[in-house]
Amino acid sequence: MSQLYPMMTSAARELARLVRSAAEDPLAVPTPCTEYDARALVNHLLYWGPRLEAAARREPVPAAEPGETEAGLVGDVWAAALEKQVDGLVSAFGLPGAWEGTTSMGGGELPALFVGQMVFGEFVVHAWDLAKATGRRWHCDEEVAAAAYEATVGMAEQARRMDIFGPEIPVPASAPALDRLPGLTGRDPSWTR
Repeated sequence: MSQLYPMMTSAARELARLVRSAAEDPLAVPTPCTEYDARALVNHLLYWGPRLEAAARREPVPAAEPGETEAGLVGDVWAAALEKQVDGLVSAFGLPGAWEGTTSMGGGELPALFVGQMVFGEFVVHAWDLAKATGRRWHCDEEVAAAAYEATVGMAEQARRMDIFGPEIPVPASAPALDRLPGLTGRDPSWTR
């Protein structure tokens, strides 16, 4: 199991706590991720979660039809659904071998470590997005943020080529990891609604 797993579980706990606290908030608000409002961000998480969990479990990936933008997965109980999904991802990446070898998300083979790092980074970055969008406090230990930054830095250029990340926003190396990580992914660390 990866050394990142305990940090993934910490990030997941904080994401779940944030989701529970934001359950009644309106989702038609902007986020630091310019392509998503809060509803689209939650839809994104709900859409990709089963695919990432299947990859960790080495199970067939759910069909991708309809696409993410057409899926409309945000219902009245979106918070409970997202919390359950986060729990499923944590459980899947806790299985023996989940971080080893290769896996697939429906396309070509990917290193399982890469998929685990991506999930970990998404827990931290998208929790940050949701906290900023809803004006809610959210806690992330500096050690967890630093590990998420390191896990994300290796995939950042590829993510930019795939239009997953925007252009990097320069942040001083002396800044906290929780400022450097959003900047790395193309988000303004000082973003406010």
